Amino acid sequence: MSCRNISMACPREKSRSPFSFIARNRNSQSNSRICFELKFSSAGMVPAAVTTDVASPSRTTSEEKVYDVVLKQAALVKQKKTGRSIHEKKLLEQRTGNISWDLLNKAYDRCGEICAEFAKTFYLAWCRRTDELVDGPIASHLTPRALDRWEERLAGLFEGHPYDMFDAALSDTVSKFPVDIQPFKHMIQGMRVDLKKSRYKNFDELYLYCYYVAGTVGLMTVPVMGIAPESKSSAESVYNAALALGIANQLTNILRDVGEDARRGRIYLPQDELGQAGLSDDDIFRGKVTEKWRNFISGQIKRARMLFDEAERGIAELNSASRWPVWASLLIYRQILDVIEANDYDNFRKRAFVGRAKKLVFLSVAFGKAVAAK
Repeated sequence: MSCRNISMACPREKSRSPFSFIARNRNSQSNSRICFELKFSSAGMVPAAVTTDVASPSRTTSEEKVYDVVLKQAALVKQKKTGRSIHEKKLLEQRTGNISWDLLNKAYDRCGEICAEFAKTFYLAWCRRTDELVDGPIASHLTPRALDRWEERLAGLFEGHPYDMFDAALSDTVSKFPVDIQPFKHMIQGMRVDLKKSRYKNFDELYLYCYYVAGTVGLMTVPVMGIAPESKSSAESVYNAALALGIANQLTNILRDVGEDARRGRIYLPQDELGQAGLSDDDIFRGKVTEKWRNFISGQIKRARMLFDEAERGIAELNSASRWPVWASLLIYRQILDVIEANDYDNFRKRAFVGRAKKLVFLSVAFGKAVAAK
């Protein structure tokens, strides 16, 4: 049996996890099993897909761009419900016919090993490998052309022509679920942004970056986790909730890692809002916690919490087997914001993390919420 590793997580994390939780949902119609894994580390659990409520009437330019992707993915889910076209069925047969089950089993096993090694970034193995292009050993030698070649490989695996074992696992997955290529392309675009950009003028720019590197994961994984057959909500609303979780997670990463990013010359905070708070880049590089800084970070935390609240609304609409890991990831990751407050907003020198005992408590709470939603 093979294992599809689906994550609930955000990028930019590389440490091992002390323990993990795995919930398996066997698919009786194929020779595969879908595994949902929650990996824990000092920074909290990395969650599966999600991001922001872009359906509000006052959407910004970036939100409009992302919303178009949400609509397209939701439309694919609706098509899946009504059955595949003859062309789609032929394409599916072509894709799966190119790959043996023995190779697929090995591919899924290897993807699982990657996800187990990089616990904090537990999402699709392809996402891990994409992130490594920017943050891994070859990062200093990475060029825009290398990312172009990576995108060409992506197009090939969506057409049923995987380049290697890892691509084979993803190629098989996208052939069986209503997954669109655009979120994958957008994640690569996020890597391009990191190559050339270290400041963000306003939240509109930051929102788009957060979507690229984390919100895309939600759009990738919701089709595999599945929407509950009894759900009365639209596919669009479920994807919006997933989008909100991804962006909330990435904003939490940003707030937790302000000091670390500053030492790398990066500031992932809206420049206009810093100015309105009477702060500048120099204040961040000095790393001194002032009343202005406390007020500013407090406002950023409120924004992230609003997105987490939005994400909550979609969890009950997922297939029952998928709810527990998503609830757990949300509850534990949101707790990081509480720790930042408990550290008196010192995210320059104190890294906010959730202790193991609290993680176990939240895992139990998450299970209760998942069961109650059934």
